[in-house]
Amino acid sequence: MIKKVKVFSKEWNEMVDPDSKIFLSVDADRRLVEYLDSKDLDVILMYSEGIMEKGVSNHPDMFLCRIGYNDINGNAIIYKAEPGDFMNVEKPCKYPDDVMFNAVCTSEYFIHNLNYTDPGLLERVRGVWTVDMIGCRQGYTKCSTVVVDSRSLITADQGIAAACSKAEDLDVLLVQEGHVALEGYDTGFIGGASGRVGDEIIFNGDLSAHPDFQKIKDFIEERGLECKWFPEYPLTDIGTIM
Repeated sequence: MIKKVKVFSKEWNEMVDPDSKIFLSVDADRRLVEYLDSKDLDVILMYSEGIMEKGVSNHPDMFLCRIGYNDINGNAIIYKAEPGDFMNVEKPCKYPDDVMFNAVCTSEYFIHNLNYTDPGLLERVRGVWTVDMIGCRQGYTKCSTVVVDSRSLITADQGIAAACSKAEDLDVLLVQEGHVALEGYDTGFIGGASGRVGDEIIFNGDLSAHPDFQKIKDFIEERGLECKWFPEYPLTDIGTIM
C-alpha cells in the first residue's frame, strides 16, 4: 500500500505503528516505489512545507530516525519528529538545527554529532538498547552512511570512518566521495541514496556507475545480504529508504 503523508499533518501526528512502514521521499523514483510496493510493504511517501531547505524538504532522515535497522525480523523502531521539535528554530532550518534526527542507530551503536542530537531521541535510544555512543563532526550522519547491519557500515565521510575505527568490532567500508546526485546541491550522500529492507540493501539508482561499485557490492554480499539497484537512472540521494 502506498500513501502520501505530510510531515506534522494530523495523519503524521496520529500515525499508528510507524515501525512497520517504509518511509520514502515523495520525490523517489516511481521504479523504486513500485518495487517496494510489489513486496507488499506499507510505503509512506512523505513531504514537508517550509521546514527544511527545498532540496531536502521531503527527506525522511531529516524527520525520522530508525533505531535498529530493517533486518529480516523487522527489529527496528521509528522515532518520529514532533511539531514542537522545530518550534524555536528559524525556518527553513539550516545547519545545525536540521540534523537533530540525522543519526545512525544500529542495535549496538549510536553515531552522530552528539552536540546536536535531539534529546528525546537520545532518551528513546537509551530506553531500548544498551548502545555505544560514537561522536563525530558530521551532523548529516545518516545521510552519509549506509547501514548494512549492526556492525557494518559504508560511508564516504573520512571523519565518520575515523570515529568508528575506535570500535574494534565495527566494520566500515570507506568509499569515494561524490557520484551521488541531489537536486540543488553539488553532490548527495550515499547513505541518503540507500536503505536496508529485509535482506536487501537497496540503492536508489545506478550503483554500478559508482567507482567503488564492486567493493560496495562485495561488502554487502559478504554479509549474506543482496544488493539491489536501478540502472535506469542516476544514483540519487532521497534522504534514505527509511
